[in-house]
Amino acid sequence: MQDMLDFIGISSIEELFDELPDEIKISSLDLPSGKDEREVEREIRRIISKNKSFYDMPSFLPGLKPHYIPEIVNEIVKRNEFYTSYTPYQPEASQGMLQAMFEYQSIIAELTGMEVANASMYDSATALGEAALMAERIKKKGVIAVPAVMEAGKRKVLENYVKGAGIRIVEMNMEDGLPVLEKIEASAIYIESPNFYGIIDGRNDEIVEMKEKSDALLIVGTDPLFLSIYNPPDYADIVIGEGYLGNAMNFGGPMLGIFASKKKYIRQMPGKIVGLTTDSNGNRAFTMILQTREQHIRRGKATSNICSNEALCAVAFLAYVAAMGRNGLRKIAIANRDNAHYMASMLEKIGFDMPFKHEFFNEFVAISPVNASLLNEKLLEKGIHNGMLLDEMKNAILYGVTEMHDREIIDNAVEKIKEIMEAIS
Repeated sequence: MQDMLDFIGISSIEELFDELPDEIKISSLDLPSGKDEREVEREIRRIISKNKSFYDMPSFLPGLKPHYIPEIVNEIVKRNEFYTSYTPYQPEASQGMLQAMFEYQSIIAELTGMEVANASMYDSATALGEAALMAERIKKKGVIAVPAVMEAGKRKVLENYVKGAGIRIVEMNMEDGLPVLEKIEASAIYIESPNFYGIIDGRNDEIVEMKEKSDALLIVGTDPLFLSIYNPPDYADIVIGEGYLGNAMNFGGPMLGIFASKKKYIRQMPGKIVGLTTDSNGNRAFTMILQTREQHIRRGKATSNICSNEALCAVAFLAYVAAMGRNGLRKIAIANRDNAHYMASMLEKIGFDMPFKHEFFNEFVAISPVNASLLNEKLLEKGIHNGMLLDEMKNAILYGVTEMHDREIIDNAVEKIKEIMEAIS
């Protein structure tokens, strides 16, 4: 160690940090003594044993929900060609990954009803941020309108994205769980369907009318599984979403951000786009046709600083959809919808109120007849993670239900909820 210090001309390691302000210096990290590999593995296993899977503790939390992933998806994703691949700058050596990205884009375009899709963003939140910047480049009005109620993390990411670009966020008032559709002078209007409350916004004609009156781009946030049984938002200019299909929950990520738009805006899209062409021998070939990052020649004219995508997650998404097929995907989506509606009906039977009478997919809001916070606490003690508490409505709980929540799981949860209600009322 001293030889190294002597070589760079200092007497102690502390001198390396002389430029740092004293208030941020740490005198000691208070680290434990080192362990050998066997001890480290044992410690990790001890920590892991504290976790509970969906099968140990069924969860009804909304947002990132449990979905079944066929083993074939994991087998495909862990193949070396995909698992260890890098950004395909050399197409002649990367045809497999490039074709996978091309097929992924094709599926996203078909699901969303858009003409073009990129090879994914980091997640739905960054996809929304990039969509706002894209709309501002096109319309240049300095405003994006969003629902007053949306997922908090997505809203925070959007705020970070638009702050430096000088874009102001305005909120659309909510009425009966849906944003009020009024003319807004904005570069973009963001609508979700299903929205934060799980409501399907079927006011397509009114939304298009608002968009045209506002002379704004319409960004629609949606769910890819939902799109397998409902009409795509082809009235939108940009469609975003969370590409969770085929990807495990993994304590919240990583996922991938879906991003698709009308073809006329393709030069303003962020990320990468893979295209189909022919090589010098006339054979089919795949290559990256658009790359918007500043590194890739465009420099100051770049439309994004996104330097990579969630390629492996996109491969998982592709493998899942390919394994399910059109009919399989529809069956899974129908199971999501039916299970959610079944649970809502069972909760109503024991005294819950449904504040919104709109159609929903696999998430919904229910008002507990007893203290919702106490109910969730007691239910957790019984091995069930109930839905998410909502601050804006008293005793409101947002539930998320998927194909994993069969009737046995739902009936058991409702029965325990009933027992707790009787005990605390």
